[in-house]
Amino acid sequence: MTINWSHYEVENFYDELISAPNESRPVAQHLSDYLSLLSDADIKEFKAASDLAIQTMGITFRVYNDEEGSIDRAWPFDIIPRLIEKKQWQTIELGLKQRVKALNLFIDDLYNEQKIIKDGIFPSHLLEKSKNFLPKCKGFSPPLGIWAHICGSDLVRDNDGTFYVLEDNLRVPSGVSYMLENRQVMKRVFPDMFEKYNILPVDDYPSQLYDMLAALSPRDIPEPEIVVLTPGIYNSAYFEHAYLAQQMGAELVVGDDLVVQDDNCVYMRTIEGLSRVDVIYRRIDDLYLDPEVFLPDSTLGVPGLMRAWQAGNVALANAPGCGVADDKVVYSFVPEIIEYYLGEKAILPNVPTYKCINPDDLDYVINNIEKLVVKPANESGGYGMLIGPHATAKEHAEFRKLVQADPRNYIAQPMLILSTAPTFVDQKVEPRHLDLRPFILSAKDITVTTGGLTRVALIKGSTVVNSSQGGGSKDTWIVDMESV
Repeated sequence: MTINWSHYEVENFYDELISAPNESRPVAQHLSDYLSLLSDADIKEFKAASDLAIQTMGITFRVYNDEEGSIDRAWPFDIIPRLIEKKQWQTIELGLKQRVKALNLFIDDLYNEQKIIKDGIFPSHLLEKSKNFLPKCKGFSPPLGIWAHICGSDLVRDNDGTFYVLEDNLRVPSGVSYMLENRQVMKRVFPDMFEKYNILPVDDYPSQLYDMLAALSPRDIPEPEIVVLTPGIYNSAYFEHAYLAQQMGAELVVGDDLVVQDDNCVYMRTIEGLSRVDVIYRRIDDLYLDPEVFLPDSTLGVPGLMRAWQAGNVALANAPGCGVADDKVVYSFVPEIIEYYLGEKAILPNVPTYKCINPDDLDYVINNIEKLVVKPANESGGYGMLIGPHATAKEHAEFRKLVQADPRNYIAQPMLILSTAPTFVDQKVEPRHLDLRPFILSAKDITVTTGGLTRVALIKGSTVVNSSQGGGSKDTWIVDMESV
């Protein structure tokens, strides 16, 4: 198991830590030297310490459609972190802020004047067929004009070393709790490395989240009542819901815990009676939020919640309807959206994308589907997509029919050669592909986590990093090299 970097395979990939056999990137020099000095016994001890920490801390995630049913699993974690220099991260941070600022202006415009459509930048038929555009929100603007208060944008690095935005998650993005817990595990396993590097902290995220939510309160009071609304214990992200509520000192509630009274205010049922709620960090999809307006048989939401929100008596984060921009076809327009609203070029590029609504792009996709990754507009978690180079001829044929039947619902992208990082697999270190999900908070100010959740495809050669499909994770270190 002892690590020998001269045998590490980096050919044809951009590796985050190792630039060539036996040659570390400058940011990873201390780490690679340290790892190469570890004995087999040391590594086993560190892995055991990490497994024990995850078990003791109760870090789990839920898997659906497993042969054993829906079950909680220990969070899959690799003890070799991913390192990014602070100077490079600062550019990424600026790009993410620019992107989210433009997306919030875009959403607010769509629900009001729709200037971007009138000016011919964004096609009206895309909006007409949007599954996540809520007509109920037309003519309304939430406080500060912010719809997506919490955004998780997925970044990938191609073999040219450039970071690209793969997609934006604006509805109920998850994973930030694992980012925080990964750091806690690493501090237990490798405390010495935190003395050798100046690693920027991530621990202040819960307080930043609380401050952002408090800024949305309709009542100007010192301590607004903030709650986290969860679908309940059977949701795959329940661990995160409970974790964030606990870290913020907020109440974790389900729909039955809340009630909207005749004054169009939301109240929480407590043993001392009803207590008014100011801000709801909701982790329930739009259509389940309010049975008065959306799905009448939903038992997850709160009857009258939309009335209270639109009366300005409660803030909802993220705002209902923000998912209109959490659409992979809309994603393909983000560079134009940034330029239209901000008059700036996008700092972070999109992955090159074929819009199947364009006849020429559609023709290319149909004729080259075996080379492409085809994605439906509104799926998440890696579901419903086709990875052309890894699919069968039958699957290619099935997807051609799907795309031709509904071009609005699909985009396609070339198969990127995602960057890799050294990962412990089967008692040895091998390169594994990964991505990165930073989290962006928006209210009066926009803040970005220092790093984010690095997700790893644990299967050799795979680029599917989702934990629901066998992916793992790493701690992400943003390192200030000037102080090393």
